[in-house]
Amino acid sequence: MRIEQRPLPTVLPHLGDIPPLLTRIYAARGVSSAAELDTGLAQLLPAHLLKGMDQAVALLAHALEHRQRILIVGDFDADGATASCVGMLGLRMLGAAHVDYLVPNRFDYGYGLTPEIVTVALERQPDILVTVDNGISSIEGVAAAQAAGLKVIVTDHHLPGAQLPTADAIVNPNQPGCEFPSKALAGVGVMFYVLLALRAHLRGTGWFTQHDFKEPNLAELLDLVALGSVADVVPLDANNRILVHQGLARIRAGRSRPGLRAILEVARRDYRRLVSTDLGFIVGPRLNAAGRLDDISLGIECLLCEDFEGALQRAQQLDQLNQDRKQIEQGMQREALVQLKDLPLDNLPFGLCLFEPEWHQGVIGILASRMKERYHRPVIAFADADNGELKGSARSIPGLHIRDALDAVAARFPELISKFGGHAMAAGLTIQQVHYEAFAKAFDAEVRRQLTADDLTGRIYSDGSLAAHEFDMQLAQQLRHAGPWGQRFPEPLFHGDFKILSQRLVGEKHLKLVLQSTKSAPAVDAIAFNVDLDVWPNPNILAAQAAYTLDVNEFRGRETLQLIVSSIMPSL
Repeated sequence: MRIEQRPLPTVLPHLGDIPPLLTRIYAARGVSSAAELDTGLAQLLPAHLLKGMDQAVALLAHALEHRQRILIVGDFDADGATASCVGMLGLRMLGAAHVDYLVPNRFDYGYGLTPEIVTVALERQPDILVTVDNGISSIEGVAAAQAAGLKVIVTDHHLPGAQLPTADAIVNPNQPGCEFPSKALAGVGVMFYVLLALRAHLRGTGWFTQHDFKEPNLAELLDLVALGSVADVVPLDANNRILVHQGLARIRAGRSRPGLRAILEVARRDYRRLVSTDLGFIVGPRLNAAGRLDDISLGIECLLCEDFEGALQRAQQLDQLNQDRKQIEQGMQREALVQLKDLPLDNLPFGLCLFEPEWHQGVIGILASRMKERYHRPVIAFADADNGELKGSARSIPGLHIRDALDAVAARFPELISKFGGHAMAAGLTIQQVHYEAFAKAFDAEVRRQLTADDLTGRIYSDGSLAAHEFDMQLAQQLRHAGPWGQRFPEPLFHGDFKILSQRLVGEKHLKLVLQSTKSAPAVDAIAFNVDLDVWPNPNILAAQAAYTLDVNEFRGRETLQLIVSSIMPSL
């Protein structure tokens, strides 16, 4: 692991009356003007810039006017769940008479709007299908729905393939010809924008006056938009930061959905102190556990629930599923490490493929992430999907666009990949089991073509060292609320050399420390999670280099400064 300092522009931008440290932190994340830090809703990019929006709005307005049955077809992760909820709630708020949702069981139907899902959807007798967080690659499914007489609106954010579906409207910032500046919207963000545009259209036609009801405040949905955006790990560009900031503000003010509050209560998280990382590491996994192990509908029903007690029951079920998921994941990790234990690091494939017949389809994405973090290289984990097929979940590192890498393999070896799709850092695919060895070899070759050995060296990017006086509660509070932090806009991280005043193991694998940077600096508490037990604790190690974030620890109502250590290496 190597610590590198984040590069700064030659001339720092003027970002208003903020501390110099914050200016450096923002500049290192590409912020060039104070306007980019304005998180007011008025600064959101306009909806009309999204290609296909006019067609989508016209279809939905017609559906509302004629009391048509609208069916939302979602995806089985947190983004898909929140997008389904936002679609359901928002359309009802705007006056839809009949709106329902359907999320395919991942183990029976796979991903997206397939012809099989269309058959299931037809049992609900819809007039119009609206996909959320999927659909851009559903060529056959869209055709099947249209053949059955349905109108289809695709709302998605995934990268399209060479062919687009023949949907009646497509809203996706990543489709060809779309001029919407932010390509980083999550699926839930796209659906929220559709609702904003629909409300504006209905306002212009006098819909709310004619039907004698108050124009709804769609900002009430922003807690769900924030949750789905953070949980889907989309880049927090300026536009997404507005959506997440506003959603977090609603949650902290106690104005979130009962279901979200219930999940936080079960997880023992104070909603008043919530930060963006809590959405990603606390709420998101509990929602995702339902989709991974059972049925995401449990998560959707929890978020749709209007009474807290009913939501709490569902949140407890989600929490238990998450515990089950953790146990399954730990077992899979142990099996993966057994596969690799005899291979020296310098002999590992650049692009690593892993497969065990008994691995759980719903958990391979997490396994791929864990192995990617451990070995600092692109990883694809596969599980048996029956009928001679393997389902794969891919995770990448900076420098390799994983969907494009799969596209390159498919172009070179058309027989190896049955289907694939995804983003720069995460993708999914299906292959025939008989092709596994050939695919693993081809994938490794493609990664070697794009990356060097140096690219596989784990790096931690630091915002520099802190002076003794900066180990301060006020600064920690400032940094906590200076975000929201997340993908491509990471939480401030610092590094430095420390004396170790004390060290002990807590919770079997976490290292509790007291550190001091200089003789004049205060001693400060620190914790490093999941340390290498072959190295730590060690009373003979008296000094170390650490990378850390400033955090505020609350215990029994008392707040103290604490460093969250992400990397610690004994000083030479």
